[in-house]
Amino acid sequence: MSEIMEKYEHFKSLVTKRKDEFTSLMNFVENETAYLSAPASTRYHLNHEGGLLEHSVNVCEALLKLRLALSPGISEESCVVVALLHDLGKAGVPGKPLYLPNTPTQKQKEYGIAAPFRMSDRLTYMSVPVRSLYLIGPRFPLTEDEAQAIVYHDGQYVDDNHSVAAKEKPLLLLLHYADNWSSFVTEKRSNR
Repeated sequence: MSEIMEKYEHFKSLVTKRKDEFTSLMNFVENETAYLSAPASTRYHLNHEGGLLEHSVNVCEALLKLRLALSPGISEESCVVVALLHDLGKAGVPGKPLYLPNTPTQKQKEYGIAAPFRMSDRLTYMSVPVRSLYLIGPRFPLTEDEAQAIVYHDGQYVDDNHSVAAKEKPLLLLLHYADNWSSFVTEKRSNR
């Protein structure tokens, strides 16, 4: 975990133009939400404590590489912001984490389908990207491209995202690719 924290701190240091606002946001995120301890999912990639942070760091690393290869004109700062915060909604809200440890039923244990975490029913329903914007918005000035990237980063895997088809900005496309690469390649390798 120390290697992940080192990378995380390094990536945060790349946000310089909006440094004060970003520092304030990240203090809120780290101290008042479950961002540092939450899993990345209930049963799929990085479904362990700290998985969300690990996933966010993986996405940031992949996104910065994609940016260099495909679109170096995109702001490095924007890449860091959207990569670290695209799944912030998975941290829940202050005092109410989205993911809770799951106590499997006997039947789930017998069939081997017990997920290590479950979604809390104590939060008002919002999709993860919308909750991310809800948490970021009052504390940090996102650009339109950053907001689009966060909201639609799951691409066409989500039915609600069809409205953005063929209207994606390059930052959204790069975040989507980096998120998929991290989830389906990098994190699959690390789970073996």
